[in-house]
Amino acid sequence: MLPMKSAAMTDSLILRLALASDLPAVLLLYAQPDIDDGDTLPLADAKRIWERMASYPNYKLYVAVRGTQVIGTFALLIMDNIGHLGAPSAVVEDVAVDPAVQGQGIGKAMMRHAMALAAESGCCKLALSSNIKREKAHAFYDALDFERHGYSFRMALPAAPA
Repeated sequence: MLPMKSAAMTDSLILRLALASDLPAVLLLYAQPDIDDGDTLPLADAKRIWERMASYPNYKLYVAVRGTQVIGTFALLIMDNIGHLGAPSAVVEDVAVDPAVQGQGIGKAMMRHAMALAAESGCCKLALSSNIKREKAHAFYDALDFERHGYSFRMALPAAPA
């Protein structure tokens, strides 16, 4: 756990690995309009996915906690590469901060934590993608010195057969 204090916070901010008991709060963070537009994954499905994530060598879900409340979350994947002369890469996904506490340094603390974890793992880069509509998020990442680099491409795939 990494305790952090900020002038805007009265309680310490703890950044730690998510626990199963954190999943309901994480799901509420993802229900924000700019993320999952009010929809939530059923808790049982989230728990199953979270447990499967634990089987990956370096794919972890983190939470930012103040007091007893989960107020932010992100996932970090550190993956091995044959390219980049064998240096691993890190990918940040699913970043969310409770709207009631945005602007208080929680997102910045989470991204600094992700950067430190990636650096400790010898990663050659830390990458993320952000929906083109999320201009506030882009300004946030710009302020953290993320570089707008290349293009992001995606393809929606049909659902797998049940």
